[in-house]
Amino acid sequence: MDVIGVIPARYSSTRFAGKVLADILGKPMLQHVWERSKKSLLLDDLIIACDEDKVAEKAREFGAKVVMTSKGHVCGTDRIAEVVNPLDVKVIINIQADEPLIHPSMIDSVAQALLGNKSISMATLMKKIESHELIKDPNIVKVVVDMNNFALYFSRAAIPFRAANSDIALPAYYKHIGLYGYTKDFLFIYKNLAPSNLERIEKLEQLRVLEEGYRIKVIETKYDSIGVDTPEDLEKVEEYLKAETEKK
Repeated sequence: MDVIGVIPARYSSTRFAGKVLADILGKPMLQHVWERSKKSLLLDDLIIACDEDKVAEKAREFGAKVVMTSKGHVCGTDRIAEVVNPLDVKVIINIQADEPLIHPSMIDSVAQALLGNKSISMATLMKKIESHELIKDPNIVKVVVDMNNFALYFSRAAIPFRAANSDIALPAYYKHIGLYGYTKDFLFIYKNLAPSNLERIEKLEQLRVLEEGYRIKVIETKYDSIGVDTPEDLEKVEEYLKAETEKK
């Protein structure tokens, strides 16, 4: 296989327990993620990786392929590695189970970047920030990239910082969207990297990749997403989907 998508779905979330099965307009959030991901043109397979029977049962009810994994994993990357270890696959897309507004083209953009250039081992997404309030929001992770769209840094702070006496107009700010793609070889390198200093400071796992000297390709997307970390986020998603339905 060339590309598979894996949705790590942990039931026991610290901030919002059971959120992967939280109801959104009559469907569990996980189903929204799976249905949108299934529309990808490049995925050869799509797997939900979970460690709770209640999640597996619900996922099978709506037709998903499920792999049960160890309960001992500390992050989704480890869960994905367990799933793909026995598989003959080139590229793995890590699809977050709490991103119910994911657009299938986002998956395809990341997959295509990895398939089209063998020098790229990891890729992710960014979206231009339109609201100044979001630039200052520490829950919105910002990313800055080089001339070739490789990540220079990810931060919860407003980067780039514009000095007060700067004669440069307000720069463009980009939100990082946490959909990741890796080659299979790099997934296992990444899995075994030790937590880094910057990662601990910012609470952003991808910073360990940059600190170890590896590169992350960042593709710009026109689509936004809302990660669900709280019940309030869930309400925002419901409002968005209702508005989307009314437009049709």
